[in-house]
Amino acid sequence: MIIREAVEEDIDSIKEIYNQGIEDRVATLETEMKDRIYMEEWFAKHIGRYKVIVAEQEGEIVGWSSLNQHNNRSAYKGVADLSVYISRDHRGKGIGGLLLQSIEKLAKEYDFNKIVLFTFPFNQMGQGLYKKRGYREVGVFKNQGMLDGEFVDVMAMEKLLL
Repeated sequence: MIIREAVEEDIDSIKEIYNQGIEDRVATLETEMKDRIYMEEWFAKHIGRYKVIVAEQEGEIVGWSSLNQHNNRSAYKGVADLSVYISRDHRGKGIGGLLLQSIEKLAKEYDFNKIVLFTFPFNQMGQGLYKKRGYREVGVFKNQGMLDGEFVDVMAMEKLLL
């Protein structure tokens, strides 16, 4: 398994894995599948401190993680929002942990003091991964969004890096 910084040639693989997360309704409130143009624009925003990394196994991208801007106010410059997506066929095999370990190291190198993330309370696999890496539950936003016409709660989690 190779964990490395993503390059433009990885965009289609990242898009495919992201779209699986959208289809499976376990990782995001997004409901519309993303196309290449959307992902190119998303990738272009991940410059400087806001990194995207991928997990590559035998030449195939099997997961990715990104540090995203949490808030554009300067007071929040030390806080990164986290995304982690694993290919359907590779979930539950430790790839998420490897990605988290690597993205946290990058976050420290780029002077982030905290990572926040938002997950569904019913996503036990994701919460297990985050808790194992030292993330704590901050709270649950009730009826935070809509997914397939139903209100969905969203759990906030955080990890202090310092």
